Amino acid sequence: MQDLAMKGFTAALLVWTLISPSSCSKAWPTHTACRDGNLEVLYQSCDPLQDFGFSVDRCSKHLKSNLNIRFGIILREDIKELFLDIALFNKGSSILNFSYPICEEDFPKFSFCGRRKGEQIYFAGPINNPGIEIPEGEYQVLLQLYNENRSTVACANATVTHS
Repeated sequence: MQDLAMKGFTAALLVWTLISPSSCSKAWPTHTACRDGNLEVLYQSCDPLQDFGFSVDRCSKHLKSNLNIRFGIILREDIKELFLDIALFNKGSSILNFSYPICEEDFPKFSFCGRRKGEQIYFAGPINNPGIEIPEGEYQVLLQLYNENRSTVACANATVTHS
């Protein structure tokens, strides 16, 4: 019986080690969302339990109104409703705070709206955003996705550098 308990403990420890960030590193790796000439967008998951994939198909200082992105994650929470909060900073000063409903119970905008915990989201396609030009400088962006219970679905700290 004791041998069985030890095997169970060892298996649980192995699973924990495989799904957790390295104990030597307290943060997820920094990923490149896009890089083109003098514009670079880097991001790092700020969720201590989960990393995710994100990329922008065409990196340009002229942000077009229809931007093609790719996003992938395995859900830890149901998303009957999903919201995105964006906070933009430059030199420690807040420039913009924006909140946007992505999935509303009666108005799902994307096919992944309504997905359940444990399911995978992979989205590749255009998103609508205001067409703007990114001025030179370095910007910090905090992005938070959360559901109707305000449970975190994903979050990222991003750095946008235009030199």
